[in-house]
Amino acid sequence: MHELSIEEARRIAVRAQLLDAPPRADRPADLMAVVRHLTVVQAEPTSAVAPSADLVLWSRLGPSYDPADLRDAVEEQRLVEHQGFYRPVEDMTLFRAEMAAWPGSGRLRDWEVARAAWVEANDACRREVLERLRADGPLPTGELPDTCEVSWKSSGWNDNRNLRMLLQQMVGRGEIALVGRRGRDLLWDLADRVYPGGPWPDEEEARRRRDEMRLRSLGIARASLPEPPDEPYDAGGAGEPAVVDGVRGQWRVDPSLLDGTFRGRAALLSPLDRLVKDRKRLVELFGFDYQLEMYKPAAKRRWGYYALPVLYGDRLVGKLDATADRAEGELRVDAVHEDKPFDDATHDAVLAEILDLARWLGLEPVLPAGWRP
Repeated sequence: MHELSIEEARRIAVRAQLLDAPPRADRPADLMAVVRHLTVVQAEPTSAVAPSADLVLWSRLGPSYDPADLRDAVEEQRLVEHQGFYRPVEDMTLFRAEMAAWPGSGRLRDWEVARAAWVEANDACRREVLERLRADGPLPTGELPDTCEVSWKSSGWNDNRNLRMLLQQMVGRGEIALVGRRGRDLLWDLADRVYPGGPWPDEEEARRRRDEMRLRSLGIARASLPEPPDEPYDAGGAGEPAVVDGVRGQWRVDPSLLDGTFRGRAALLSPLDRLVKDRKRLVELFGFDYQLEMYKPAAKRRWGYYALPVLYGDRLVGKLDATADRAEGELRVDAVHEDKPFDDATHDAVLAEILDLARWLGLEPVLPAGWRP
């Protein structure tokens, strides 16, 4: 059982996410190496500043990162988009046994039974999609047949979005894969043309390896958490047990990160960055109050539509309310919300990151009083 101070726990989390190297020194130099280490990068297109995946990669790679490199990696199928995340294509072998057992292994839950019945009821449409992709793929959603006989029922916005939901189930079954975008439309192909061939690990071994990879990228995590709708945040059985001073309960820690020199820096993070995405861990280890507020009415926002969390050293110290106004050629910074007043070193380091962000975007920074160079 490892006994960690809360500062040690934070530093493990920051190092695991490749956010501890000083600017322009010792940063990873290769996009694929970064994604392989992080395991996943969320594919969310909102571009108030830049798409989330681009912000995640820029914050690790620095100004040498070109968003075209990500597009190339997807088009060349070195990365694939799966369950809303970019993943190295070789990692898809860790999902194939689970796909083969769709809708689930062992005793099925009610929703799994209902989902399987719905797909069976629309089997003719499923076969039509496969035939079109086999003959002409890859194809965008708009060119695939929507001949579902039974509608998808939902209390949310997916109600009656029949083809969209069928394609999602076909991804879960390992039949098709998302291979990119044509404009705003999703582009699909047969999974066997995209994913590596077999043999692949069984479900238990694949889950163990995914747990190990996830903990390596998080550094420290709870052993188990409620299952989220996307990528998990827990460690499963990976790593070694730990307790964090002042935080109740047990954690799992990657032992390779227990020793090593911490070299902190400033970084501006995507709201969907994995360092901050687990809001419970964010409060427990960093004491950081944060929510993505773009779905809130403007009058109820505290920090801004797409405020970027601000990292300095092993602390999250504030939020940057900024907008990339490409029509005007400006990165408009409306506010830098300081959780506590910044000292001179923090101010200068954060300002340097803001200016680097503007240069990387090719925009002129428009800064509030007190933040002008």
